[in-house]
Amino acid sequence: MDRVALRGLKARGHHGVFPREREEGQTFIVDLVLGLDTRPAAADDDLAKTVHYGIVAEEVVAVVEGEPVNLIETLAERIAQVCLKHEGVQQVEVCVHKPDAPITVPFDDVTVTITRSRV
Repeated sequence: MDRVALRGLKARGHHGVFPREREEGQTFIVDLVLGLDTRPAAADDDLAKTVHYGIVAEEVVAVVEGEPVNLIETLAERIAQVCLKHEGVQQVEVCVHKPDAPITVPFDDVTVTITRSRV
């Protein structure tokens, strides 16, 4: 399976279990790896035969900016389902970063990574 990756998609969302997170929001960063067969697109040099990653990026940002959820696990699942709606995408790995998580000790990042497929 071939892979198309999008790294560092940034969007402001209001996800989290604490009132401050819901009220103020914070930046979330999403990395995606889409699994698909790119041979038909490459053979014909045809965008219609692959995934349009610009559209995927817009849809993922809309999910992050959309309805708040408590957990980034839930956010990752919603993002995965949006990606799998694209014809040809057989598998997706989603990594959601929450670099401003409400943690009381020094840290660089919090991430949740999931892999989902069409089976």
